[in-house]
Amino acid sequence: MGKTIAEKIFESHTIDQPGEETFVITLDAVFCHEITTPTAILDLMERKMDKVFDPNKIKAVIDHVTPAKDSKTAQQGLILRNWAKKHKIKDFFDIGRNGVCHALFPEKGFVLPGFTIIMGDSHTCTHGAFGAFAAGVGTTDLEVGILKGVCSFQKPKTIKVEIKGNLKKGVYPKDIILSIISLIGVNGATDKVIEFTGAVVDNMGMDERMTLCNMAVEAGATSGICYPDIKTATYLWEFIKNKYNSVEDAVTDFSKLISDIDAVYEKIIVYDISDLVPLSTFGYKPDQVKPITEMEGTKIDQVYIGSCTNGRIEDLRIAASVLEGEKVADNVRGIVSPATPDIFKQAIKEGIIDTFMESGFCVTNPTCGACLGMSNGVLAEGEVCAATTNRNFNGRMGKGGMVHLMSPASAAASAIKGYITNSKLYEAGENK
Repeated sequence: MGKTIAEKIFESHTIDQPGEETFVITLDAVFCHEITTPTAILDLMERKMDKVFDPNKIKAVIDHVTPAKDSKTAQQGLILRNWAKKHKIKDFFDIGRNGVCHALFPEKGFVLPGFTIIMGDSHTCTHGAFGAFAAGVGTTDLEVGILKGVCSFQKPKTIKVEIKGNLKKGVYPKDIILSIISLIGVNGATDKVIEFTGAVVDNMGMDERMTLCNMAVEAGATSGICYPDIKTATYLWEFIKNKYNSVEDAVTDFSKLISDIDAVYEKIIVYDISDLVPLSTFGYKPDQVKPITEMEGTKIDQVYIGSCTNGRIEDLRIAASVLEGEKVADNVRGIVSPATPDIFKQAIKEGIIDTFMESGFCVTNPTCGACLGMSNGVLAEGEVCAATTNRNFNGRMGKGGMVHLMSPASAAASAIKGYITNSKLYEAGENK
């Protein structure tokens, strides 16, 4: 019987199987940030177990509230900072070098095909875009990972989503993943891996694949995953060139991970996106989704472009193409946060930052702050935000605030109009 990509990764990393469905796997990397990791650090200290399994495999960043907004967040940063120094964790990204973890770590080459990765952050599933098994975990699992370099998981059961068809102009991976979540439901993939395949995924760049995998958790999935290919190898070439003679050699090696033709899936969904239109969430759950046309005219107070979902250079380019020569509506605050310093620098080089500022956007440093309602864009009670982020839970961006999730193109267009609307990029209505 054939194996899925997740099963192949588990098989190569399993060191114990305490139960028929339970696997203890070794970890290639443990990622840490200042919101969830300090709790684990303090608990390990209290237990007299303040050790790390391998300082070279632990990567840490201050990204959720940066710079610190108050004494409490400053203290969280201090705990992580001192811990990283104590244990000689060289890949620690402090203020000035830091970026949104799920954009920064792939950019640094810390995510490779076949890797196993955990982090105390639910959107760790983003890294599955590289053909890795990456999952968000709780404090106890994070502590064990830091201390021993292992983690326990149930046998990976996979839902295969084969995406086919021709995407219309002005429709993006954010629209695709929102529609898939709407189709599956927020609990439809609980404790499972979502394997994204098909010609549409094959044609996507790595930024786009990361958007897909990033929101797999919003359907309940442990991880999202894509097959590694020549685009993966090209993206990573700087970091793998000493291991392979050529990009093609890397692709040949990566192909061993691809799911077997006779692999067994929990479910297979064949999804044609040819008729897909720009979408927006409308309630407090990520599966509550409508076409933008049905949301047309919904007043907004803020537009936020950024996050681990849509804060990469491709996202900024798309939004800037909509904003070029336009102004943000008087009733709207526009905020943009490039996800990493390198993305920020590239956006400056291409004139994208100028476009945002000339349109009336506030450009802020790389941070997760607004996404989870902690800094750099928190909503007041009763305010509404059109956001390129990943969660629209009640109060997510601020107590009593409403968040509508959408693509960078739709968010930029809505900033101009002052209400939710389709972008000019979609108006042609043609297929790519």
